[in-house]
Amino acid sequence: GIINNFEGISFNIGPTLMSWLEEKHPETYQQIIAADYRSRELRSGHGNAISQVYNHMILPLANRRDKLTQVRWGIQDFRYRFGRDPDAMWLPETACNDESLEILAEEGIKFTILAPHQAEAIRPIPESGLAAEAKDGWQDVSSGQIDPRQPYRYFLRKDPTKSIDIFFYDGPISNDVGFGPLLFDAKHFMDRIEGAKVRGMEGKLINLATDGESYGHHKAFGDRALAYLLNIEAPKRGFRVTNYAEFLAGHPPHMMVRIKDGENGEGTSWSCAHGLRRWKEHCGCRGEGPSEWTQHWRRPLRESFDWLRDECYKLFENYGSRYLKDIWAARDDYIHVVLNRSEENIRSFLGRHAKFELKQDEIVTVLKLLEIQRQAMLMYTSCGWFFTEISGIETVQILTYAARAVDLAYQVSGKSLEEEFLEHLAHAKSNRRDLVDGRGVYEKLVKPRMVSFEHVVSYYAILSSFEYQEPPQETFNLYCYRMQVLHQHREFFGSLTFNFGRVRLTSRVTLEEHEYVFLVFQIGPYDFRCSVKPFAHMADPEVIERELFEELHSTHIVEIFKKIDVIFGEKCYTLKDLPMEQRMRIVSILTKEMIEKIRDVHETLYDENRRISEIYRSMNLSVPEEIRSAAEQTLGRRLMRAIMELRDYGFDPKRTRQVSRIIDDAKLFEIELVKSEVVSFLNTELEKRTEDLVRDLTPELVVECLNIHKLAKKMNIKLDQRKTQDNLYFLIKKWQHHPQTIPPTLAQCANNFMQLLTDNHINTDVFSKLIEGYSPPA
Repeated sequence: GIINNFEGISFNIGPTLMSWLEEKHPETYQQIIAADYRSRELRSGHGNAISQVYNHMILPLANRRDKLTQVRWGIQDFRYRFGRDPDAMWLPETACNDESLEILAEEGIKFTILAPHQAEAIRPIPESGLAAEAKDGWQDVSSGQIDPRQPYRYFLRKDPTKSIDIFFYDGPISNDVGFGPLLFDAKHFMDRIEGAKVRGMEGKLINLATDGESYGHHKAFGDRALAYLLNIEAPKRGFRVTNYAEFLAGHPPHMMVRIKDGENGEGTSWSCAHGLRRWKEHCGCRGEGPSEWTQHWRRPLRESFDWLRDECYKLFENYGSRYLKDIWAARDDYIHVVLNRSEENIRSFLGRHAKFELKQDEIVTVLKLLEIQRQAMLMYTSCGWFFTEISGIETVQILTYAARAVDLAYQVSGKSLEEEFLEHLAHAKSNRRDLVDGRGVYEKLVKPRMVSFEHVVSYYAILSSFEYQEPPQETFNLYCYRMQVLHQHREFFGSLTFNFGRVRLTSRVTLEEHEYVFLVFQIGPYDFRCSVKPFAHMADPEVIERELFEELHSTHIVEIFKKIDVIFGEKCYTLKDLPMEQRMRIVSILTKEMIEKIRDVHETLYDENRRISEIYRSMNLSVPEEIRSAAEQTLGRRLMRAIMELRDYGFDPKRTRQVSRIIDDAKLFEIELVKSEVVSFLNTELEKRTEDLVRDLTPELVVECLNIHKLAKKMNIKLDQRKTQDNLYFLIKKWQHHPQTIPPTLAQCANNFMQLLTDNHINTDVFSKLIEGYSPPA
């Protein structure tokens, strides 16, 4: 069976990952959305999906204003994706305190899930249902002994007439899933769950909470163990799989709970034995790294962010109140813009919140102010404190959010917060001597990542110097910008390339728009010099362009560079200023011709000395490394050419034999060809053809599938057949439900198809019965 595990379990996925899936893996994204819809059909209208605090902020450590926005953004993101209001909200690291639960309840969240050791005491809910009457009869459960098989009601301290329900997950079983062996065997997993069953379990729930990455990433095939558990083992042993929302609807709490306050009332979490200290000081909880490394940097880092957040608040209040009716209501509603940055949607948002109709520059200012607030919340993402060292990729990422907030604040106000922010960061000491402290991390690892409008123009200018289109592509997206090419002119002068242009660049985030003039000199194959200047600051770009082109024929290049510095300024961009992905792309293009020349030499050497391998083997000698190297380069190149022919013309025996001959030649030279690209290609082609089989079974397609398998076997390649098997499974299910779709050609290709199924390790007995049942008359 093909099982969508999300149909069977309560789950939450953060907005960051969901937005990435939506763009990069839309099929997976849609399957997750569909799973929630299907779960509502199966579970009396109660869906499996659970919302999440927006950007995985440790909520109790946030101030009330950020708590509110984080919860409201999480709810709105959930509505946008799942088309319904959430019943529950997952708190990152299950970190909570009274105020956090209060805000969840006020925002309509019905329940959340916590770790058992976060509970302090329980007692029956008074018959009146009033928390005020529950003064005595409390039972201490502070050592983690709370019964996780039922929900509990938590009455808010601020207003005991309001409440939120809490499930406490089964700690030992959850721990064994994440850190033990349970996901290696579904039956063993079910044995462990069954062990939690005791007398009087009617109306009780066995529930566990685990990280999604346990199922397949940390534990290979854990997703399959879960699927078998949910669909085979649990029903077989008399268990019913439900979700939290459905269970709560049928089994409201009869017990109430108090949770632990934690240090200074800050609360507790599941992943730090010291309350919330993992996200604010050196507590002993850490990731990898030398044992002598400490995490004393955590407190000054958080204090630095708190200072920056408060400065950003002041800026927001000062400037935002000029344009917005209620700045904090606008911030809470800004999530609708984050989810849809179309200009139409932005103007609709401004129509709701602006005091008056804003001019374009005022719109840009408002969007920058809101982006400052977004970045100032993103910088609190929990993983920035979770690990060992302040220079880790997680902490560098949250410092990058902070740097963006600092940059935008300067653009809005003209006041730089950077130096004072760095003074705060200097108190956060790094374990690395070369970085010293947070200031060093910021200056060496964060600042180089910052991108300006001029940077983006230089990316396009340098790349278009040799990836030039005639006429240039007029409008396209580049990162989070929209680029419009207004003019471009490129010429060659010997080893010099001269690229002059004018572009309009618009931020798709803030709608800020500028026109720039650029000039790129490419000197030889690898040296670039790119100058960029705002169009508004140029005297007459057409005259400058004409004069510079004319002087190239008569003036020394040094004098031209001096003139360019006068016109554009001395700041220029080179290859090293480009993002790494662009740099790699350009270098691969620039070196392509040289590599081709080297390959041609190797091909000549190989063809002239091809039979030398026989001579060496006749004397029982190894082929010299130099000859093997030339053969390896040549045969690898010819293999890829032959593979590309298969892609273009199909997998007929003649072309697959050509690939086989190349493999045989490689064996003569004792060469193991690099096949990573071939593996990827064959997997993709097999998937395409089995997808086509689902739509229209033909003998030709089956033969091509078989030829792909034969070729893979010849090359000793192990194909990734997961998607292929899925496709064949769907084909079988289609025939089971719609036998009239079986084509008359099935009889002729059944044997080949049976062979294909055998190669894919699918049970052929099942398929042979299917054929017997539905084959057309002879």
